[in-house]
This record gives sequence, C-alpha cells and structure tokens, in this order.
Amino acid sequence: MSSDSNRQNAQLWLDAAQQTVASYRRMIDSCVDQLTDEELMQRPAEGINSVAIILRHLGGNLRSRWTDFLKTDGEKPDRDRDTEFQDWQDDRDSLVQYFDSGWNALNSALASIDHDNMHREIFIRGEAHTIPLAIERSLTHIAYHVGQIAMIARMVHNGDWNWLTVRPGGSAEHNAQTWGTAASRSVFGQREEQQP
Repeated sequence: MSSDSNRQNAQLWLDAAQQTVASYRRMIDSCVDQLTDEELMQRPAEGINSVAIILRHLGGNLRSRWTDFLKTDGEKPDRDRDTEFQDWQDDRDSLVQYFDSGWNALNSALASIDHDNMHREIFIRGEAHTIPLAIERSLTHIAYHVGQIAMIARMVHNGDWNWLTVRPGGSAEHNAQTWGTAASRSVFGQREEQQP
C-alpha cells in the first residue's frame, strides 16, 4: 500500500471518529435539553447516578485523558475520579462548562492527530496504548455513558419525550422520509441534512 493510501486511510478513520464523537454529543445534548434543572440532578433510585453525575464524570475523564495526551499520562495527577460520582453542588451552567472542558479536550486532541503522529505510543494509567486504541477506548466509554444518560433521562423526565432515534411504530415513515441521508440516523446524523 502506498504512503498516499495510508494517509487517506488514516484520515478516513480519523474523520469517522470525529463524526462519531459529534453524533454522541448531539445525543447527549438532545437528552439534557429536555430535562429541567431538577431532573438533571435527580437520581432515579438510590445508588444510581443522575445525568449530572455522568456529565461530571465524562468531563473529568475526557479532560484527563486528552489534555496534553502526547506528553503526559491520561490519568492526570490532579484528577479526583471519586468526586466525579458525587452530586453536583453548583448550577447547570457550571456543570455544562465543566463537561465542555473535557469534551473540548477530546475534540482538540482528535483535530491534532494525523498520519504522522497517530502511530505514537501514549499512556493511560501507565499502560501503553496506540492512539487508535486510546480513541476507541474513549469512544466505547462515551457510548456506554450516552446509553445511561438516555435511559436515566427518560426515567426522571416528567412529560412528553422527544425521541432521539426512530419513535416506536415509526420505522416505515422514518425510512420513507430519510432514506439515503444522514438524517436516517436521527440525532446521530448531521442536522444540516435533516432540514428540508
């Protein structure tokens, strides 16, 4: 395989990772936007995390993993993971800012990766990772928590719910309206393509 082909394949993979990250963010935002401040902080049952706690954990995890990731271990000495699972004591805006700081660290890291550096070895808790493995590990972690956010949001929300994927009983209509476009993935697709 030629060097140009390798570069193209690396870029295709990185573009797919960035699109996946963006789709997960749309899913998170679509859930959070439907919750009141009280619902955002509400635990559905004792011992179950609230959506706010999961956002706090994801923000802390992503900030730690992806800040200065080429030079420092992904488990930063200033991270206090245990506090990430405590109730958020401030307001919604400060929680979103905290979450955004981690999400932005991930996006900045992805934007800085290219064919020339993606083969470098990085570390998470002292364990060597290829950059693709570290990205896949992060994507899997995000996906796990996005599912939790969607489930918990549905459990604590009072009132109608705007479906994030195809509504029950709506598959045929959805396919007829969106076939062949990114809009077929609901909030996972590109919003620009969903508009007429």
